[in-house]
Amino acid sequence: MSPGVLLTFIIGYFLVLMVISYLTSRKSSDNDTFFIANRNSKWYLVAFGMIGTALSGVTFISVPGKVGAPSGDQFAYFQFVLGNAAGFIVIATVLLPLYYRMKLTSIYSYIEHALGTWSYKTAAAIFLLSRTIGSAFRLYLVVIVLQRFIFDSYGIPFSITVLICLLLIWSYTFKGGLKTIIITDSLQTLFLVSSVFLSIYFICRSLDMNIFQTAEAIKESSYSKIFFFENFLSSHFHFSKQFLGGLFITVGMTGLDQDLMQKNLSLSNIKEAQKNMFSFTAVFVVINIFFLSVGALLYMYAAKNGITVEKTDYLYPTIALKYLGIIPAMVFMLGLTAATFATTDSALTALTTSFCVDFLGFNKRKDTNSKKMVNLRHYVHIAFSGLMFLTIIAFNALNNDAVVTAIFKVASYTYGPLLGLYSFGLFMSSRQVNDKFVPFICLISPAVCYFLSTDSKEILGGYVFDNELIIVNGLITFMGLWLTSKQRLNQPVASLKGSV
Repeated sequence: MSPGVLLTFIIGYFLVLMVISYLTSRKSSDNDTFFIANRNSKWYLVAFGMIGTALSGVTFISVPGKVGAPSGDQFAYFQFVLGNAAGFIVIATVLLPLYYRMKLTSIYSYIEHALGTWSYKTAAAIFLLSRTIGSAFRLYLVVIVLQRFIFDSYGIPFSITVLICLLLIWSYTFKGGLKTIIITDSLQTLFLVSSVFLSIYFICRSLDMNIFQTAEAIKESSYSKIFFFENFLSSHFHFSKQFLGGLFITVGMTGLDQDLMQKNLSLSNIKEAQKNMFSFTAVFVVINIFFLSVGALLYMYAAKNGITVEKTDYLYPTIALKYLGIIPAMVFMLGLTAATFATTDSALTALTTSFCVDFLGFNKRKDTNSKKMVNLRHYVHIAFSGLMFLTIIAFNALNNDAVVTAIFKVASYTYGPLLGLYSFGLFMSSRQVNDKFVPFICLISPAVCYFLSTDSKEILGGYVFDNELIIVNGLITFMGLWLTSKQRLNQPVASLKGSV
């Protein structure tokens, strides 16, 4: 498929998003609309749109690619997905009721009530750092694909490609914010889900198999093992590590993350939010089964046609864009673009919201919807777009996948301290933290975990950490808070019991 056709296709795609942005923001583009969509969103739109935000372009490319990786992943990722599902249930039944009782715009406002100002600013800063690096990393991986298959043909530098992507995202989010994103993410999720099913169809057709033959071929293949109970100490894939890691990472990186929670808080009441969360969980589990199935089919197709790639992440784009024809190539690019930009547009809105509320105090002002404050929000939105641009350029300048992955991994460690902060606030309501010590505790915990994961074989008798490291991270933060706390003389503002 020619780069010109792909480029035309992407331009048309963004024109559609800009039309949606105009229609959703023409009547109102104030800060209440941008931050929480006036708390008037429809639960089914939020639930469906969250699929695109939760999956991202990395999932779209990497999950199918890892199925046949030399490390022997197969369908082990589904164990992690089951943990994710358990985590979403915890969020729906424990965290969302708390957020709604307190009528929060930024979820980190809870920490101010429960622990103190320094703790609050630390939690918000952790989110800003983690989400900026994480979203930049995800966009970076997908921009590489766009650069390789489209923009290199026109001699356009990588930095300009990144700038174009971010300008396009900014252009349809800067006015309507969350209100626009709930609609555009629903559309992008539709494209993403459609592309997965259509990819399966096109690959099956190329392999001359019907749906029943395909299901049997996947089941009988060497890629379909789901549950791993062998080698608890040394295996990354052991069920307990994957399931528990999936559970706590979901609680930390979704339930304690402004991005996905902001959409839930745009609903009118807790029942709508829980209905949204449970529906989202069911669809999330099913769609990941199909992602893994795409991976198995891609490796079968590659084996049949003698296709080899440098990295597993290149398998899906290589087959889709070079071997299956024009329509499958367009379907793949549609899914990739939808997955990537559904994640990035949502992240930019959440970053802007968190900074405006947590550091500029928008929620404490009576003139929050004034022209002056709306303009200030625009400047913050532009600043975070620029920061993400610089972060992606830095990733590319490093030109070392191992270093870039390590940076992303370090950023993911910072959700452990959030887990510790919220757990302490919820379960240790009788103790008062030493607020000024909290930033140092939240720096020490991920640092200890990073070195622990690097040397765990020697320190722990051969034990290898995987996603469950976030539990250790949260425990270290929790213990640090407990050791530096004292008995509280009066009851905290908010706890699991519901006092506010």
